[in-house]
Amino acid sequence: MNVREESLRLHREKRGKLEIIGTMPITNGEDLALAYTPGVAEPCLEIAKNKDNAYQYTIKGKTVAVITNGTAVLGLGNIGPEAGLPVVEGKALLLKRFGNVDAIPISLDSIDPDDIVNTIKNISPGFGGIHLEDIKAPECFYIEDKLKELLDIPVYHDDQHGTAIAVLAGLYNALKLVKKDIKDIKVVINGAGASGIAVAKLLMSAGVQNIVLCDLNGAVVEGDDTLNEAQAKIAKVTNRGFEKGSLSDVIKDKDVFVGVSDGNVLTKEMVETMNKDSIVFALANPVPEIMPAEAKAGGAKVVATGRSDFPNQINNVLVFPGIFNGVLKVRAKEICDDMKIAAAKGIANLVSKDELKEDYIIPSVFNKEVCEAVSKAVVDIANEQGFTREYLMVR
Repeated sequence: MNVREESLRLHREKRGKLEIIGTMPITNGEDLALAYTPGVAEPCLEIAKNKDNAYQYTIKGKTVAVITNGTAVLGLGNIGPEAGLPVVEGKALLLKRFGNVDAIPISLDSIDPDDIVNTIKNISPGFGGIHLEDIKAPECFYIEDKLKELLDIPVYHDDQHGTAIAVLAGLYNALKLVKKDIKDIKVVINGAGASGIAVAKLLMSAGVQNIVLCDLNGAVVEGDDTLNEAQAKIAKVTNRGFEKGSLSDVIKDKDVFVGVSDGNVLTKEMVETMNKDSIVFALANPVPEIMPAEAKAGGAKVVATGRSDFPNQINNVLVFPGIFNGVLKVRAKEICDDMKIAAAKGIANLVSKDELKEDYIIPSVFNKEVCEAVSKAVVDIANEQGFTREYLMVR
């Protein structure tokens, strides 16, 4: 199959990936009176009494806005809001297919962080959650943080948190195979943008104590005045040994490599300098940082990529449908680290002890239990932390 030609044909034929389907019949005057005037006034009045009633009477309680400005589209870079629209359409389709969550794709023609924040804040009353997508760093950090301050619905940036949760899920099982404790491992993360920083933060929350991030300029180290604000902040809590140099320097004696960067930046010789039974997650797409066979030849015990044509695909689709299914069920106001860690454990636990092997550390995105496991993990944490609401709106 020629993927380019077939994809273009399908998108052209279908004119995108989504359509709007009504839930109420409009076949006669009685139907019209109930769905629209005069009947529509009744839910309007109930919501006017208490805006939370929108969760019962409208799509708000089951619908997410998937929002991009097209400035950091995976593998394509800053291609603009129109060109980024197929991706957020795709994420909306996946939310429905895997999480039974309705979603509206939205492209914003702005690169001004405050403008984006204000726009999302103004449209937020119609949604139960905000899913940010393909917004470049460091602006994405500011946008997410400001929205979390301003909104009472969960805000989630998939490039950060979906990647981090999927990585942690795979790492839990990889560590079982190599018999290493998460508190003892040394990790190098190549790529100090949104994904890399989010992975570092979540791994630390999960117990990893020794992490060094790298970017094009080498190790991210506290005191380097060339770092952006987000990198400077993460540098204060990582690389406490103040390692310097390129990836080939800092990868020595590490147990885990996580690549969220560019293809072909890791060599077999670099992997050979890692600790015995090393773990390599080469997640760049479409070309990973190192091909699995090369990583294995360098001594890696467990290798994962972001591709579906190799074993151990670390894929955000494992994460975000279940996350939003869960938070909408309990109307959680935020997605906290405890939820993310619980979600990662839920995914990892779907691979049984008997099934676990070097080329099977994480379930398939088509495993129907994944969404339920992630959703349950989120709901359980929400219940423990007092996020529970009476509305169970996701169908």
